[in-house]
Amino acid sequence: MSAELQLVVRSGHPDFLDLPWAEPLEEWHSERLVRMARGISRHVVRFVAYDDRVYALKETEAGAAEREYRMLLALREERLPAVEPVGVARWRAPGGGPDRATLITRYLDYALPYHYLLARRGRPGLLDRLLDGGVVLMARLHLEGFYWGDFSLSNALFRRDAGAFIAYLVDAETGELRPSLSDAMRDNDVDVAVENIAGGLIDLQASGRIEEGLDPFALAASFRERYHGLWLELTREDEVPADEQWHIHRRMERLNELGFDVEEIALVRSADGERLRIRPTLVEEGHHARALESRTGLRVQENQARRLLNDIAAYGAWLEHVEGSPVPEAAAAYRWLREIYEPAIARVPEALRSRREPPELFHEMLRHRDALSEEVGHNPGNDVAMDSYVASVLPGLPEERLLRED
Repeated sequence: MSAELQLVVRSGHPDFLDLPWAEPLEEWHSERLVRMARGISRHVVRFVAYDDRVYALKETEAGAAEREYRMLLALREERLPAVEPVGVARWRAPGGGPDRATLITRYLDYALPYHYLLARRGRPGLLDRLLDGGVVLMARLHLEGFYWGDFSLSNALFRRDAGAFIAYLVDAETGELRPSLSDAMRDNDVDVAVENIAGGLIDLQASGRIEEGLDPFALAASFRERYHGLWLELTREDEVPADEQWHIHRRMERLNELGFDVEEIALVRSADGERLRIRPTLVEEGHHARALESRTGLRVQENQARRLLNDIAAYGAWLEHVEGSPVPEAAAAYRWLREIYEPAIARVPEALRSRREPPELFHEMLRHRDALSEEVGHNPGNDVAMDSYVASVLPGLPEERLLRED
């Protein structure tokens, strides 16, 4: 009796039929196999390349693979930061032997494991920014009713975001998706995260990959403090005088400043009509990213969007000064895209573009321009700044679009 392969793959991806599915994943020999930088996993995980795309394959139990596939689909449908599920392969062994299953996901371009980032010494505040990225990810997941159950820095990947980092969920095997989460479930999720973060940092410290002076336990405990601070800001109920409704707008502005949009806000007037209780609902991260996309079509990370929107505003003000009349916001954004952003990115040689995503390249050029301005005493302009950045900075940066294992 021959073995049977059941392979479900989403459209737009290879069929993967040329892979040696009859063998256990750890025993594969294929020209498509590549070694990619990744975190720690309890499962066998290997990577295959098709043209310029890389896919992660994780071997696990059949039920677990299919469940995680559906879970990742649900998270992606909610536009939450998670790896893209591509398919599930199930190999039925002949003679009633145990089935094998492999979850297939798309490798996240420009994604960086935390140990890779931490191993690059001399970056003040780097670990704080990684923890902040993890906190935002966990809060977003909890708002959507997702209980992770096994968050660790190894179970996330990080992408650069204009000086910050955005975290992406990689492993959803232990997750549960509910209409909402109780405070007890959220607290438990955070407790697990704190324990895992401390353990991961201790391991890196023991191997000499991070500074000995760091306190893993204090850093891990700060994750809880950061999470509770953010969660309180996102969900707390304010009580204000009923005739001072400007408090409603100020609360919305504070959430927007944090990068979150509020689709609904619950208002409850006291029995005597003197007080008003304000509680935001349907909070979603990505305020600036959505604003930038609506104006330019660019899909970028939240802090990148904030930086680019500021540049658009400055360009619009310059246009008004030069042309003598206000320029509509939509027109200024379109002209900025065509006259500023796209020409700047075009100055980067193709061979160097894989070292940073285009919006991150633009952000770093702006930062380089600011440094040059201080040095020469005037704004040298984007062309000079980008040429200088390409000549003096970019060649020394590592390839990060597809980070290979050392």
